[in-house]
Amino acid sequence: MKFHVKKNDEVLIIAGDDKGKKGRVIEVDRQKSRVIVDGANLNSKHSKPNAKNPNGGIIKTPGAIHISNVQLLSDGKPTRVGRKEEKGKTVRFSNKTGKNLD
Repeated sequence: MKFHVKKNDEVLIIAGDDKGKKGRVIEVDRQKSRVIVDGANLNSKHSKPNAKNPNGGIIKTPGAIHISNVQLLSDGKPTRVGRKEEKGKTVRFSNKTGKNLD
């Protein structure tokens, strides 16, 4: 299955508690159709003091968001993604601006 976003794409969250936030895609989970966006859907985890973190405390980590709840940004504006053949390869392009995204 092909998705409209890839790792390192800039996206806008269009649904959920973090609606309106922008961020970069850190990871794409193809089996669950989910993405992890930097700085969005933060989960708090309480940790005891250890060698790595001597004071312990609360660690915030980004959680997964369903891929249908994010939209790709092109030139800072949300856009849909199209695909076309160029020199024998399939290339993603912005439907709003017409620019190639790959």
